[in-house]
Amino acid sequence: MNIEERMSVIESLLFASSTPLKASEIAATMGIDEETSLRLVEMVADRLKEHGHGMQVVRVAGGYQMTTVPENAYFVSQLGRLEERRGLSPAAIETLAVIAYRQPVTRAEVEAVRGVQCASILANLVARGLIEEKGRKETVGRPLLYGTTDAFLRAFGLDSLADLPPLTGVDTPADLLQVAASSDRDSSGEADE
Repeated sequence: MNIEERMSVIESLLFASSTPLKASEIAATMGIDEETSLRLVEMVADRLKEHGHGMQVVRVAGGYQMTTVPENAYFVSQLGRLEERRGLSPAAIETLAVIAYRQPVTRAEVEAVRGVQCASILANLVARGLIEEKGRKETVGRPLLYGTTDAFLRAFGLDSLADLPPLTGVDTPADLLQVAASSDRDSSGEADE
């Protein structure tokens, strides 16, 4: 792999990661030594800065992360406002359904049901106030437990969790949540929170 290809891989890793990547993690992922990964990260950062890109590489929490440049903060904040008005994605609804029916539940338990990683979806649902941390599970690592909030009940027109439809005869929990939401979505307008 030539240097341009390696830099391209690093850009992709930094862009795709939701948390800062340590040089050792980049090195292990790419099969290179840590010193080389550090030089490549610096080269990517320099190239982005030199050409006036809207992204930058910053060192944070002992690792590296790709972020937007501060000069574009206003526009990024406007995008955030637009996204707040959008409804939930099918993946978010499915994640929310798993939490609603199995709460309190850990991220790993949700991922086991869905078969995909869901850290960013959980963060989005927490930010929207639809779920919250409910403590820690008494097991190795003491992972966070998640459960739904009153905002979840309002958004889906439910008085309590007892109003969730039973799971029998339905393909997925997300189907049930969609059915529960559909009756109040048009009248309340709150299901898109």
